[in-house]
Amino acid sequence: MPPVLKPDQSKRDGLAFLGLSLARKSDRGHPESVTHQIAFDLNDVIDRSYDYIQSTNDDGWLVGGGEPGPPKSYKLPAKDSAHVEIMRIGTYNPEWGGISEKEIIDTMKSGKILIPQIEVLPTGVVANADEPPEIEIRFDMPYGPDFNNMTAELPPNWQLRFVHNQLFKHFYNPSRFCPGAFHSTIVRKAEFRSKNHMEAYFSMCDAVLKKWSLQGPRPLNAHPADNKSGIWLFTDRTKPTHFFPPNFLPPYDTDEKRKIILSYLTEEWDEETLSWKKAEYPEKDDGKKVVAAAEKPNFMNWCGNPIEALLGGAKPTATAASK
Repeated sequence: MPPVLKPDQSKRDGLAFLGLSLARKSDRGHPESVTHQIAFDLNDVIDRSYDYIQSTNDDGWLVGGGEPGPPKSYKLPAKDSAHVEIMRIGTYNPEWGGISEKEIIDTMKSGKILIPQIEVLPTGVVANADEPPEIEIRFDMPYGPDFNNMTAELPPNWQLRFVHNQLFKHFYNPSRFCPGAFHSTIVRKAEFRSKNHMEAYFSMCDAVLKKWSLQGPRPLNAHPADNKSGIWLFTDRTKPTHFFPPNFLPPYDTDEKRKIILSYLTEEWDEETLSWKKAEYPEKDDGKKVVAAAEKPNFMNWCGNPIEALLGGAKPTATAASK
């Protein structure tokens, strides 16, 4: 069972979620795919020619334009559904443990959730623990933020944890959860031709990741001139329905903005205890985990109404995590 907030009140499973769209049209994919980002061509980390992979499930490749269908492929034809879940909602029926679509849209448009300019960097291509596995592109924070230096560079993918924690502190519906580390599944039930083929495939992916890392985190815009890399509401992975642009814009090195950002990065949601705990991050240099130093500049006191704090209105209030 997924780690939903209140299992006894989660009456029906569903696929609605808030997250990122990585969809990108490709002449190798489904003709009806749409482009939501041009930062990363996920065809670079998939094996359309099946040089390394023997077989997959019926869906085939979920990303890189999706599956075109015959005569180019003989998997189920489907548009590109590349995405990263930030918060699973479940359904739009509160009686089943979900949230009404109207409440989600109203909240996301109200400014209660600060949406930064989303810039991400793929940090790994991995096989999950399933047998046969799903292959996932990961968007981890490779090291923790500096809680002492307000002008230090923020780690890649900080925006995902920042938005996730805000959503988890605002919405308390029974079916709420996040399906593991931030990732995009690119194929399911991947059977490799051999161990050597598997190692060769992941070596290929490592080379692509290194190329992407040289460019650094990039916004998920559909056109080069766009500046609206934000959050999508999905009914399911094939149906992104509403887009919410950034409302918390760079730069992020002012004292006010940095305090707000760090206040939400001091904690992480524990799926086992279904409660908040101090965040642990790898250090930038030696990989050792460190606990967020939340007590330093009173970051935990900034979790009430960050917009009012940013605009110099009401004083920040205590976190609502006790709901």
